[in-house]
Amino acid sequence: MNTKPNISFENTEIAFASRTDVELKKMYLIFAVMDSNLAVKLGTGLADVAFKLKLPIKGIMKKTMFGHFCGGESIEDCSKSIGELKQYGIGTILDYSVEGKGTEKSYDFTRDEILRTIERSAGATEIPFTVFKVTGLGSYKIMTKVQAGQKLNAKEQEAFERLKDRVDALCKSAYEHDVRIMIDGEESWFQDVIDDLAYEAMEKYNKEKAIVYNTYQMYRKDMLGLLKAAHQEAEIKGYHVGAKLVRGAYMEKERDRAEDMGYQSPIQDTKEDSDKDYNAALKFSIENKDRIYLVSGSHNELSNIILTELMNLHGLKPEDKRVFFAQLYGMSDNISYNLAFAGYNVAKYVPYGPVESVMPYLYRRAAENTSVAGQSSREFELIKNEIARRAAIKK
Repeated sequence: MNTKPNISFENTEIAFASRTDVELKKMYLIFAVMDSNLAVKLGTGLADVAFKLKLPIKGIMKKTMFGHFCGGESIEDCSKSIGELKQYGIGTILDYSVEGKGTEKSYDFTRDEILRTIERSAGATEIPFTVFKVTGLGSYKIMTKVQAGQKLNAKEQEAFERLKDRVDALCKSAYEHDVRIMIDGEESWFQDVIDDLAYEAMEKYNKEKAIVYNTYQMYRKDMLGLLKAAHQEAEIKGYHVGAKLVRGAYMEKERDRAEDMGYQSPIQDTKEDSDKDYNAALKFSIENKDRIYLVSGSHNELSNIILTELMNLHGLKPEDKRVFFAQLYGMSDNISYNLAFAGYNVAKYVPYGPVESVMPYLYRRAAENTSVAGQSSREFELIKNEIARRAAIKK
């Protein structure tokens, strides 16, 4: 058993070591706004209107919300963020966060952009993963029909084949460049199709180690069982499972659709149930570390501590490449920076893309922060504590 490093997520000196006093005050203002549901709704609404009216607010957004939660408008723009994170032992996951326009041309463009992130990541230890959403590569409507067992017409079948080709092109390129690639989780009514594509790619490209990672949204009641089934299938076929665990991002949409269409919601009944399954999935993954490569994408402090304890219990060193911790850029720095300081593998999702095109992502991020009980308040309190700590030193 290893001696587990001492970690405190209350250590704001480490958490905000990369932030100047000016940057910290800017964070204070951003999270003060995000701590209010009303302010978030008003702010995002006004920003949306301003962009539609083509008002000159791009500069303001780059200095506030966009600048805090995104790396830039292009891969090249992200260089500064990549370098700053690297300085503190944190990797970058380049996340092209532009939502597709639903055309074949836009799907091809997204595929090519993700290929560029793979090429940028090749040989760069500071960029340990790339990532993509399948809905950026093809129609969710077609995937929904496939999952429902509905017959595709000739045109739809051709489009579905192009979607599959784009997914394989990305996974193949990742394999050839020795770059790990994560497939994001999406809505349950076409997630089975995404899972099938992920496991097909794993069987092809995960023979020696995990290159392709699928996402397991643990707020779904069936997800722990699906993770265990994926492990069993990989054991039989002789490949590694790449597993990114998250709690999930579509809870309200999932419940609303289930109610509208009259089927049982796939979402856990309580947050405690989600937490229980998430932590059980961590335990299962570490117990099967020779077959499962794990990315824990969590902003939950207890789950992160539990994972460090599981690693210690099973003799995994903090730097073991089979286990990564991941958080979003601009959030939960108290988790990311303290884990990295203790020697664990940590990476931040760094979204990028043209400001106006990334706004839907930022609106969701703001809404999620206010809907997750205490998330913005926790961030806000930590920032206030660090400002007070620095002020006390200067006296």
